[in-house]
Amino acid sequence: MAFTSVSFLIFLLATLVLYYLLPKKLQWVLLLIASYGFYWIGGGKTVLYLVFTTLTVYLSGRALGALNARPKADAAAAARIRRQKKWVVLATVLVDFGLLFVVKYGSFTVELLQPLAGGKLPAVDFVLPLGISFYMFQSVGYVIDCYRGKYPVERNLLKLALFTSFFPQIVQGPISRFRDLGPQLTAPHRLDWDKIKYGIQLAMWGYFKKLVIAERAAVLVDTVLAHYYNYSGSVIMAAIFFYCIQLYCDFSGGIDIPRGVAEMFGIELAENFRRPLYATSLADYWRRWHMTLGQWMRDYLFYPLTLSKPLGKLGKWTRRHIPGKLGKLIPAALATFVVYFVIGIWHGANFRYIVFGLWNGTLITASFLLEGWFAGVRTRLHIRDDSRLWHLFQIVRTCVLVFLGRYLTRAPRLLAAGWMMWQSVANPCFSNLWDGTLLTLGLTMTDIVITLCGMAAVLALEYYQERGGHVRAALEQKHWLVQWLGILLPLVAILLFGILLRGDYIPSAFIYQQF
Repeated sequence: MAFTSVSFLIFLLATLVLYYLLPKKLQWVLLLIASYGFYWIGGGKTVLYLVFTTLTVYLSGRALGALNARPKADAAAAARIRRQKKWVVLATVLVDFGLLFVVKYGSFTVELLQPLAGGKLPAVDFVLPLGISFYMFQSVGYVIDCYRGKYPVERNLLKLALFTSFFPQIVQGPISRFRDLGPQLTAPHRLDWDKIKYGIQLAMWGYFKKLVIAERAAVLVDTVLAHYYNYSGSVIMAAIFFYCIQLYCDFSGGIDIPRGVAEMFGIELAENFRRPLYATSLADYWRRWHMTLGQWMRDYLFYPLTLSKPLGKLGKWTRRHIPGKLGKLIPAALATFVVYFVIGIWHGANFRYIVFGLWNGTLITASFLLEGWFAGVRTRLHIRDDSRLWHLFQIVRTCVLVFLGRYLTRAPRLLAAGWMMWQSVANPCFSNLWDGTLLTLGLTMTDIVITLCGMAAVLALEYYQERGGHVRAALEQKHWLVQWLGILLPLVAILLFGILLRGDYIPSAFIYQQF
């Protein structure tokens, strides 16, 4: 049941009506039933993976809660409890992430090992459960937080099950923390028409980005990259450019919709997308893109790595043997590189995603290590940090680096990505951009104009927000008719440009569902 389908809208309306008609103490029960119903419709029997993950993290949490409550009579008892807690966390991570590895990377691993086994390994092909990466990371994060004693353990299995399965976020995030989301899910919520209005506005904006912009851009992208070897470099660059538009609007729209839907229920999901096209560095870009994944990696991978004994020993060695600031930065830089390598793998079982992670990890790590040198260059060139021209240069530079990385994430294979990059440089044939070739790629001139104008509207609104503007606050100062125009105008645009003018409408999944 795709978010863009009529069946989902009917499902949402029915759930909302029942939610506010039921006694408040039963609201969370309805959300649990609706969430599992939504997952069953979308994932079928793969709901068993969700049930298994929920049970493991529930039992782990209860065990950690019991260990946290044990009296620590002396240092030896405290050390013994810490060891036991570590074993509980390690077992949970191995079981749950082991399951994730098998279903997501099992076939890829078998393919890699086939040459070593003489081609005798049996082929495996698992159905990837809906949203498994998202609810697995969210669930494991809960266990680690229980280990750290950040909040009381949830003793009610069904309430924890709601946290792991809440239907707006299970498809592609955001990856929530239990302390932020758990209490909201089970708290009573009264009908608040302002939250209904705000939720609809945000969801409509998400539908606009997905249906009007992303789905149009996808037509040109799919046409070119299905037969990329038949096109010149400029056409390939145009396809990657449109893919950047597609992915930007697909993912941000796919975050706006669940956040808007959740707000209709009185629940606030974590921000997950903060205008990355206005980032001034590659690291800044990824801090703004899929923010909850980055925060998860920071809290549960980066910090533990930097505080680990191996990196601690490395840090002591580098500070002794490498003079200056560089010796102090190397351990953190290495941890940064590992994080981006893991993020690359997280995106999928393919060498192009691994190289994508290495591409970003290398650039970000290098910029981190060379930050002092770059600062010295700017000083010698008399470039002020507050210069608008310098700020614009940083944004453009970041967008170019991201653009190059998108060759890796969209190409069908790693070698294809390399060939497409080479073709873009060696055989650009820029005349294809204005000689009518673009109009043979599935989009009319009207479609191209709608796509570009839609993206311009997205960038204009984000620029307003980047400058400190608040859309909701601004609308609240207007007449109520103007406020509801914030819903009606996107709705008209969606119906007209997203459905009616596209011919046969087929609901499509979001790109990040595959991750």
